[in-house]
Amino acid sequence: MLILLPPSEGKTSPATGEPLRLDALDLPALNPTRERVLRSLVAVCQGNATRAMKRLGLGPTQADAVERNAALLEQPAARADEVYTGVLFEAWDPSTLSRAVRRRADETVAIASALFGLVRPSDAIPAYRLSGTVTLPRLGPVAGLWRPKLGPVLDGLVGHGLLVDLRSGTYVNLHKPAGALAERTATVRVLHERDGKRSVVSHFNKATKGRVVRALLEQDVRARSIDELREALGDLGWTVERDGRRLDVVVSEL
Repeated sequence: MLILLPPSEGKTSPATGEPLRLDALDLPALNPTRERVLRSLVAVCQGNATRAMKRLGLGPTQADAVERNAALLEQPAARADEVYTGVLFEAWDPSTLSRAVRRRADETVAIASALFGLVRPSDAIPAYRLSGTVTLPRLGPVAGLWRPKLGPVLDGLVGHGLLVDLRSGTYVNLHKPAGALAERTATVRVLHERDGKRSVVSHFNKATKGRVVRALLEQDVRARSIDELREALGDLGWTVERDGRRLDVVVSEL
């Protein structure tokens, strides 16, 4: 079973650490594309700052992100699950897992990234700013670069097992599982039920997914099918309904 997460826009810049080494990252088949995207991003951010902010979709208060991107090759790097600090990662809270469970996460979790394609929780990366919707000079849309590269890598990671795809729409567009893998891919939606009515939630969707990841890892769930995953989540206390390849986790409290 592979759990596939989105990255977070929020990141914590490591205070210390060695700079990024692409050859030290897992999934080395992605390194040629990682290097192309990395060098293009750095070049954009070392140029005109105003144009760089516009290209990256950043506001006037985010100039520091351009400065960090310009120095990505020199910035300290740390574990990816410590650099990403958004809502999902806060709810997952990997730094408080036991050593054994954290090792399990390193083997079971992958994180989508517009810059790196996929990273493992233990991969050492710097804090960066690059959305999956960005178009880079001479390379084109980032999503288009990754789409043909991630398929074979994901197929190899998942093998004949189950893919639990918790990515948001932007990062689903980097690569949508196809063929046999699509049939073994479970997506998860979080619904809030109140007074008999259900609604899709946003902030708490991410928080619930983070808690789901933590529980699956702590309980060493190794579901081999979507139904096995539904049953496991039910055993862990969630109300879960299946709709095709999607599992709806229904919560009454946020």
